[in-house]
Amino acid sequence: MKPSQRRREELAAFLRDRRARADRSSHGLPEIGRSRVRGLRREEVATLAGVSVTWYTWLEQARDINPSRQVLQSLARLFRLTSVESSYLFSLAGHGELEPIGNGGMTPALQRLLDALQFPAFLLSADWTILGWNTAYEELYPRVASLEREDRNLLWLVFTDAQLREMLPDWEVQSRGFVGSFRAETRGWLSPSGESGIVARVSAASAEFAAIWNERDVAGFQTGERVFRHPTKGLTRYEQHNLTPTEATDLTLLMYTPR
Repeated sequence: MKPSQRRREELAAFLRDRRARADRSSHGLPEIGRSRVRGLRREEVATLAGVSVTWYTWLEQARDINPSRQVLQSLARLFRLTSVESSYLFSLAGHGELEPIGNGGMTPALQRLLDALQFPAFLLSADWTILGWNTAYEELYPRVASLEREDRNLLWLVFTDAQLREMLPDWEVQSRGFVGSFRAETRGWLSPSGESGIVARVSAASAEFAAIWNERDVAGFQTGERVFRHPTKGLTRYEQHNLTPTEATDLTLLMYTPR
């Protein structure tokens, strides 16, 4: 499937999901009695957004049409989307950010940067493969050094590595946050060999991930506390920061500073 078609499919699924979640009462609409229809009907969305029913139906059917920014803004307001969800919607519709620069690879300069940091730090590719790390991160999570590249993926490890799950006291909360952040960062235009590959792989290995992924929640990153249950150091608390190298905006540098 071409990336453009993949985006349209995800846009259609996202709109259907948010339409089903919509609160009828907030739009002055009566409940539908015993009907199994949740949220808003397509014709109601079309009327409230100021578009034809046929055109909106095509959107939810992943037809090759190009919604304007004005229409997308109307849908974002209608579905009460957050700023992160709105950005995701615009990106799926082809009004997103510029493509990132870089080749997705580790460089000696970036490894030197990691090595210069005294606190845990590691570098992620666009599909969340851990490309590099420093000594402090290896001390926090020793297993990272022994993993093959294909298994050294943060999304994969969060849902398949029993040791990492044990290290996260609030795994249920954090795992959902990871999934929402991954969806927001990949913008849904999942390439056949890239982000969609890891999604398919983790879905096949973890029913928990598959269920959360299908909920289509989108969450932006926020600086916050990360707590780990270390086997020898006990509970350790950090503040997580995400940085983007200017020469490789397709990569993300994560740092855990002591609290």
